[in-house]
Amino acid sequence: MILFLFSLALVNPWVRGDGVGYYAYLRAPIIEHSLNFENDYRSANASFRGPRLDENGNLKSELRTPTGHLENHFTVGPAILWSPFFLTAHGGVLLARAFGSSVAADGFSSPYRLAMAVATAFYGFLGLLLAFRLARQYVDPWSALFATVAIWWASSLPVYMYFNPSWSHALSAFVVAFFLCTWHETRAKRSTLQWLLLGAWTGLMLDVYYPNAMVVVVLLVEAVRQYAAAFRGPGSATPRLLRLVGNQLLYALAAVVCFLPTFIVHRIVYGDALESGYIPLRNWLWRSPVLLSVLFSPNHGLLSWTPILFLSVLGLAIFWRRNPAVGGPFAAAALAFYLFIACYPDWAGISSYGNRFFVSLTILFVLGLAVFLSTMAQLFTSRRTAFVAVSAMLAAFVLWNAGLMFQWGSHLVPARGAISFPEMIHNQFFVVPRELTGKLETYLFRRRKLMQQIEDGDLQQLKENPPAP
Repeated sequence: MILFLFSLALVNPWVRGDGVGYYAYLRAPIIEHSLNFENDYRSANASFRGPRLDENGNLKSELRTPTGHLENHFTVGPAILWSPFFLTAHGGVLLARAFGSSVAADGFSSPYRLAMAVATAFYGFLGLLLAFRLARQYVDPWSALFATVAIWWASSLPVYMYFNPSWSHALSAFVVAFFLCTWHETRAKRSTLQWLLLGAWTGLMLDVYYPNAMVVVVLLVEAVRQYAAAFRGPGSATPRLLRLVGNQLLYALAAVVCFLPTFIVHRIVYGDALESGYIPLRNWLWRSPVLLSVLFSPNHGLLSWTPILFLSVLGLAIFWRRNPAVGGPFAAAALAFYLFIACYPDWAGISSYGNRFFVSLTILFVLGLAVFLSTMAQLFTSRRTAFVAVSAMLAAFVLWNAGLMFQWGSHLVPARGAISFPEMIHNQFFVVPRELTGKLETYLFRRRKLMQQIEDGDLQQLKENPPAP
């Protein structure tokens, strides 16, 4: 908790890129009482705003949907999670204005953005706590703690927990962690009320991030065993089957009800509740998934950018072998998520630190790494030696990730597209140590200036390497 409180100094209260769309679903309904995103798009950062304006400075007509609204394909779930913090900030701003403050009550001023950013960090930390709690049930406390802290700082999570808090990924890590922990705690015997709560959380999990649907695979694996057990049990299987089917239908109903915010918003914005605004499924790479590129590509490959996750994957495999009843569903969910992203045409995440989509699986990465560290510690004859070896290894991963995050954020490597591994490695050893201290001081004390420099660098890279039409 102390480390988390200190880490709040890294919170970056800006709304940028994809975050503009997510934040618009929060600000526009509360401040303007509508789903008119025109002010959000006009107030966005230049690299988001530029492609959406015509030569006269007006929003392009092709952004309009059949209902006349501006296209916004980003999810509404983040707005739901941010809303208690945002409303608290709004109340504080209105109260301050009543006493003469000049802070704008427009949803764009600092109190609102800070509330959103702190909320994202808070939810991300809750996700880590849930991951630690789950890992602690299977490994020793030190392995669970080391794994949690390592994934916290050596994966893509910190970028989306602190640097880009208006994006959905840290929030997604929380809702997936809560879902999997709830499933795990109730898997032996789940009451009807628990089925309803699990369904409700599933709906929210999908509101936050659509690929999270793949995590529900844990229930499909569980269902196979449940139906088999119902047929094998003593007496007639009919009552057991009816009870199971009834609970699963209640689960599905609760999930649909809690997914209604998405359906309703899309009905208003697009005129079709089932329109996502994303690439149609028929155009996905179903026949040619990029299985290796997702993992190893210089274009934001999961393992090539965040190598500590290789240990997490090994740990998940070990856990599956040792605890198939739990490890099997977890591995199936991770595999389904991986295959889903490998079929997505924009699998690299365009502007992404590492493969940002997989931040959703933070809890599984923590569990896998914890199991790996626990297994590794058994190779040493001395606990002290094991402690030192594990600490040194994880510190190396954290430092490597910090250096690469710095390169990505300061545009030493491209934010979009493939990077040069030789250039990146050279920078890690010769450029980052020289520049990091000064940039960190600027980030902490003159952040607005640094953010403008980053935005200018992003615009320059877009100018030199414009995205494909």
